[in-house]
Amino acid sequence: MTEYTFDTQVLPGDDAGVAAAGRLLAAGQLVGIPTETVYGLAADATDAAAVLSIYAAKERPADNPLIVHIAELEEIYNIAAEVPEAALRLAKAFWPGPLTIILPRGKNIPPEVSAGLDTVSIRMPSHPVARAIIKASGKPLAAPSGNRSGRPSPTEARHMLEDMNGRIPLIVDGGECSVGVESTVMTLCTQEPLVLRPGAVTAEQLSAVLGCPVLLSHAITEGLKEGEAPQSPGMKYKHYAPKAEVTLVVGDTAQYTAYVNAHAEEGRMALCFAEDEPALQIPCVVYGAADKPEQQAQQVFSALRRLDECGAKTVLAHCPQTGGVALAVYNRLLRAAAFRVIQL
Repeated sequence: MTEYTFDTQVLPGDDAGVAAAGRLLAAGQLVGIPTETVYGLAADATDAAAVLSIYAAKERPADNPLIVHIAELEEIYNIAAEVPEAALRLAKAFWPGPLTIILPRGKNIPPEVSAGLDTVSIRMPSHPVARAIIKASGKPLAAPSGNRSGRPSPTEARHMLEDMNGRIPLIVDGGECSVGVESTVMTLCTQEPLVLRPGAVTAEQLSAVLGCPVLLSHAITEGLKEGEAPQSPGMKYKHYAPKAEVTLVVGDTAQYTAYVNAHAEEGRMALCFAEDEPALQIPCVVYGAADKPEQQAQQVFSALRRLDECGAKTVLAHCPQTGGVALAVYNRLLRAAAFRVIQL
């Protein structure tokens, strides 16, 4: 097993922090960077050795592809082998922002970035510190979420430090992430546009820009089929999970709170909506209001980490809705629960 001896620094996202990150990345090192979605573990996407060090630091399976981050639209032509008109329409509508577009992989990007696939995932983040760091490095940056593999994604620098302390030289603190769940990932390398991972940009929004239906992958709400390789990050069976065993509970406020109270036991906590909290008789962590999916998305990963901080052994999580932005929250919690669901 690799031994890590870094004295991990956390620097603010000012000019000095950005410059330090740029120097390290240009030298083939790993850096934790803020984005509007989650914190990312970044490396030079054109350097195969640097990319492999991401997998090692995260203990990430080698078949799980990474996303390449760019700072300006014209950089897409150095990443992708082909850039169809549909990709440019989507980029102009949603970049910079939480949308990742999968295109044929260009020769400048080593296969290690894409887990051996002939495609590449590309995104332009809207966080100004992220884009400044990309520019300072002079490289496109491969950057999956900055957590240990399988753990909840970090939405604050301190979350990333919990998982990466000693494993990387630097984390740049850009504040709390405003979106809170990873980007929507869609592919244009299939017969019809297909969302592989839901996020803040919805299929309905994508369809409106493209003028055609945008389908949802079966893997958003199901596990991968036998022998099916992940085409995107976030498609693994279990992901985003706290140390506690999570079970999703589907029902309204009355049904959920009654079920949780009837199944109280030592070490059990609730992951709930604000409306549930007054009726619950066990410790709980709130992850937003029931009718505010953007709020749920922004808070869900930090809430999962708070459950660990509270020492939860088992968690009964109130299931969100499954449409629009809420689909992204449902997808993350479904995987955190390893598909354990109770329907009331």
